[in-house]
Amino acid sequence: MFQNDILGVIVVYVYVAILLIVTEKVLVNHPKTSRKVLHILVGNVAFLLPIFITREIMAFVAAGPFIFFTFLMSPYTPIKAIKGKTSSAGHSMGLVYYSITWMILAYLFFDHLVVIAIGIFAMSYGDGFASLIGTKYGKHKYNVVGDEKSFIGTAAMFFFTFVTMIVAIFFFKYAQGYSFPFSLASIALLALFAAVGAIVEGLTPKGLDNLTVPFVITAFYWYAFIYIIE
Repeated sequence: MFQNDILGVIVVYVYVAILLIVTEKVLVNHPKTSRKVLHILVGNVAFLLPIFITREIMAFVAAGPFIFFTFLMSPYTPIKAIKGKTSSAGHSMGLVYYSITWMILAYLFFDHLVVIAIGIFAMSYGDGFASLIGTKYGKHKYNVVGDEKSFIGTAAMFFFTFVTMIVAIFFFKYAQGYSFPFSLASIALLALFAAVGAIVEGLTPKGLDNLTVPFVITAFYWYAFIYIIE
């Protein structure tokens, strides 16, 4: 069993390393876009979760070290040679919060991988596309708590969160032998959760949405689908 965990760690590290290399090399002249593409595509680690056998390995070996690595990429890095290079691309502490969230979700919901995946997808595809689309097309802005957001970015957050929740449920439920997991009521609940996530993202400043959004959405999903529907 431990061999599966080793394989999972290797695959996660190699995948993230490839993303870093590709985004930095291909999009070197577009640092903001590079950061957002990296933010989105890292979310695909959710599809690697079934490889792991051990809760602690997934949480503290596969996910945990990225807290340290992403901190070194932040404006607060103690390594002066790289200080400021990623902050200009918008990294700040967002990727650190991203890693913290993944580690906590992995530990708490190891026995319910779909919950982890929903949290990861909300902060990768949902929040990532909200930023990417909002930055490019967001002409109509709003500012509630000191951090400017756009209405089209919030709409993108809702759409991609909703779609990826369905993808996660298909991948971790239906594709693994469960009966068809959707009804009109469950679809409506997922839409509601996506809307709540979009509102939370719009009201959360300074990259903290990588903490607030996934925890709020997974809490709603856990309560509704685990304790009520299932």
